[in-house]
Amino acid sequence: QVQLVESGGGLVQAGGSLRLSCKASGRTSSAYAMGWFRQAPGKDREFVAAISWAGGSSYYADSVKGRFAISRDDDETTVYLQMNNLKPEDTALYYCAASLRLGPPSAIATLDDAERSWGQGTQVTVSS
Repeated sequence: QVQLVESGGGLVQAGGSLRLSCKASGRTSSAYAMGWFRQAPGKDREFVAAISWAGGSSYYADSVKGRFAISRDDDETTVYLQMNNLKPEDTALYYCAASLRLGPPSAIATLDDAERSWGQGTQVTVSS
């Protein structure tokens, strides 16, 4: 199993920035990609961004392209989500996920939950 711990959430005004972190531990060798998802109150969980385990390729939801950037540390155990020009509609609980199935980073968006490990989430609130 891969354990994931998110941090970095908080309250920010519209137009502001936040950087989320996700620290991976445990059987990280079983992870093929890392990603971020979010869930707003009353809405389904949605994909935000993903990056290959080696960090060579990334994939974004259209709603965050040009504003968010996913990256990872050289130690390959921490993934970041830099969020710029935040909007009130970005308010959600943000989750980190690890893909346990071989494939491109975009695949993490549609895997079964049995093929993904999840963190507990970190809250992001954007005020208008």
